[in-house]
Amino acid sequence: MGAAALIGSLPRYALAEPAFAPTRFTATVRGSGPDVILIPGLTAGPTVWNGIVAALPGYRYHLLHVGGMAGAAAGPNAWGALVSPLADEIARYIESRALRRPALIGHSMGGTLTMMVAARRPELVGKVMVVDMLPQPSGLVGSSPERARAMAERLRALGSTPTGRMLVGSLIGSFGTDARSDPEVVARAMEELAALDLTADLPRIAAPLTVVYANRDARSRARTDAAYAAAYAGARNAELIRIDGSGHMIMFDQPARLAEAVREFLARRPL
Repeated sequence: MGAAALIGSLPRYALAEPAFAPTRFTATVRGSGPDVILIPGLTAGPTVWNGIVAALPGYRYHLLHVGGMAGAAAGPNAWGALVSPLADEIARYIESRALRRPALIGHSMGGTLTMMVAARRPELVGKVMVVDMLPQPSGLVGSSPERARAMAERLRALGSTPTGRMLVGSLIGSFGTDARSDPEVVARAMEELAALDLTADLPRIAAPLTVVYANRDARSRARTDAAYAAAYAGARNAELIRIDGSGHMIMFDQPARLAEAVREFLARRPL
């Protein structure tokens, strides 16, 4: 039998390319239904989304766990650029699994990643929810990019000793995220986020965009509203939703209200 005939006789699965295996994150798939990709923030793991998954059945959730965060092995996130390659891998994951325009929901750094994917590969994304993140991440803490980078450098220096790693772990844990995150990976992610500004990329996001943001008390409400309205003014399809009485970790501070916002987001606009 000739080579061409031999190849033609093989079953189709034998000819398929190996499935793409992400190296910068892992993905756990739960449930069935329309696809929803859940991306946690800096230092957090996929468990931050457990409340959403439990409250809103009827979807196939892809819970991402970024290497170096929340106890996951850093892998290639241990060196070089991190945030931009992560966005590229998420896009490749969507494409390789033949997901049909999934919804992307990201908190904090995860929100940055959802915007990057939606702006770079708009044909892959059905709709986007950003949870408590600005297009220029350093603005979230009222800081300049220079100050945010300096903070990241101090974090990196602390993480270079066993005692410093314990201190960094305690600091991370105090923010309600996972103290097992790698300080070096966290520091480099912070440096990259400090230098990012996605404002010019917002018009490239074709998918409907929902931005949920936290507000701690009534005194800051007008200021917070104005900051988010100005930041997302260039987006074509942005809907802004404020959740009062909450800090940055909305899923912990106001779980029911966040779940309701996600419910409306998923139900109102078809994937």
